[in-house]
Amino acid sequence: MLYRKIESTIYNHLKGKSDKILVVTGARQIGKSYIIRHVAKKIFKNVIEINLIEDFEGEKLFEKITTTEEFYLNLSMIAGKKMGNRNDTLIFLDEIQQYPHLLTMLKFLREEHRFSYAVSGSLLGIALKSTTSIPLGSIDIVKMYPLDFEEFLIANGVGEDAIDNMRSSFDRRESLDEAVHDKIMGLFKRYLLVGGLPEAVNVFLETRNMVRIREVQRDIHELYAIDASKYDKEHRLKIKRIYEMIPSNMENKKKRLVYKDIEGKNGKRAGDYVEEIDYLSASGITLEVRAVSNPSFPLVESGQKNLLKLYLNDVGLMTGILYRNNIRPVLDDECSINLGAVYECVAAMELAAHNYSLYYYDNKAKGEVDYLVDDFSRLKALPLEIKSGKDYTVHSALSKLLSTPEYNMEEGYVFSNTREVRTKDRVTYMPIYYLMFLDGNGTAETEILI
Repeated sequence: MLYRKIESTIYNHLKGKSDKILVVTGARQIGKSYIIRHVAKKIFKNVIEINLIEDFEGEKLFEKITTTEEFYLNLSMIAGKKMGNRNDTLIFLDEIQQYPHLLTMLKFLREEHRFSYAVSGSLLGIALKSTTSIPLGSIDIVKMYPLDFEEFLIANGVGEDAIDNMRSSFDRRESLDEAVHDKIMGLFKRYLLVGGLPEAVNVFLETRNMVRIREVQRDIHELYAIDASKYDKEHRLKIKRIYEMIPSNMENKKKRLVYKDIEGKNGKRAGDYVEEIDYLSASGITLEVRAVSNPSFPLVESGQKNLLKLYLNDVGLMTGILYRNNIRPVLDDECSINLGAVYECVAAMELAAHNYSLYYYDNKAKGEVDYLVDDFSRLKALPLEIKSGKDYTVHSALSKLLSTPEYNMEEGYVFSNTREVRTKDRVTYMPIYYLMFLDGNGTAETEILI
């Protein structure tokens, strides 16, 4: 099976002393159900899994229950022989967003301590927003993403010792030797084509067949669009339109969402599409990057909703839409193809998976920088430029940003295809794969005592 970092988080929660209910959220087809099921079978004698979408489409046993007594009774109808106790039985409620009232009931199920619980859902962000009584004190929410590049490397046989050595080189700001660099760059380019959706990764590992990989990606992309069409009639067409616009937006110079293009109406603004954009972001199928014109730590205080970029949640979906079955633009560095949008997409994937909130710098006088992230260790904003071409040392907006005294920035990073790590004028140039070592938690310690 594919190695997933989140496995240790799920294991430690289910095995630990916390009695809060674990809630794993994220887009469909990223492996949530599989990893919960895999971990649960290591710990519990009895694992009772209920897919609530299947229940809704079938017997509807849990559609109208209002009390825990009704919940236990209906549960016993399908799994009575497996209902042990809290120590040996896990109840796994999959796709719980189908029945938002069960989210409220989690508080009471937890208080009664009859069983252990785990919950997952692909539209939990939406469900939690629409739930009248969110049991925040009773749940621990963990967000899951497609495989990041480190997980992709491990899937392709790169050992953890090798990755640890690369991480040490990153920490010391040292370059890898040429042979290692070439190997990792080769896998990085394949990651751009395959992405991190588990089914696509498995097909790649088993067949190396690009046509089959693209078929998987196309099906999942269409599934996401179908999910959007299930939203209420007032919003679903606009959601679908915004989702379909993302690849073409990436080909524009600014890459922003242009609101007048959504319905072909002049005068439209961000405020006209709040619910549609929230759906796409909360469902996990897009990654939202907000503009910041006056960058100061923490960035959340100055992020703007009106100047917005949306990226697909998986770079494989992106390259599949842009290049279909043709692998040459990515693998052969076709000089006529600009891979800037693809590199920005994979950077958004990595940063989001590493717990960063996503922002970009936008200033009429100084220009635009691809990403700004919070550097929690230094309590400053950290600017990042993502370069796909040979002109990686050209970054006037980044230089102007760093030279602005009131922003109080110590340094910036430029990630590109280059092997050499070097620093000049407070800008550190690094290979693109070093993105996998940025840590949005701000610390490498596993325990902090105060």
